Amino acid sequence: MKEKTPIISIVGRSNSGKTTLAVKLVRELKQRGYRVATVKHSHHALELDTEGKDSWLYSKAGADTVIVVSPAMIGVIRQTPQEMPLSKIMDAYIADMDVVIVEGYKAEAVPKMEVFRTEVSDELVCKGDKNLLAVIGDKNPEVGVPFFHIQDNVSTIVDFLCAFIGSTTRK
Repeated sequence: MKEKTPIISIVGRSNSGKTTLAVKLVRELKQRGYRVATVKHSHHALELDTEGKDSWLYSKAGADTVIVVSPAMIGVIRQTPQEMPLSKIMDAYIADMDVVIVEGYKAEAVPKMEVFRTEVSDELVCKGDKNLLAVIGDKNPEVGVPFFHIQDNVSTIVDFLCAFIGSTTRK
């Protein structure tokens, strides 16, 4: 039986650089041969389809799930009565990945790295969170977890992540 896919959640205040960091982590992990999935949590309604396209027409007609398949990609648009828990998303869509980089889900009990910029806030989002692995920012908040400066080479942060998930190269 396959072990659970490791999840690392990138958290922080709005405009702190979460997406920028997550993109850099994905690029570095891919260069190292990892199969990487990302999950972006949003509090807003999503509109993933293009008006007028067949898949949009199916959604507007009331289809509960619309799947678009091409030779190199698959897209799923699924209506849900409520927000799907991260664990169900993992089981349904990304169980075959080596690592999952999540942006958000700060309330979930998953390992987190917080992006901390003093120009955005002087307080951590995850202060006191036992799942906080590290802080990446412009100033060390001295909260007892490893700190990486936002200007550090991303490979140093990925080395830390790989050590945490127990692998320095792809499985």
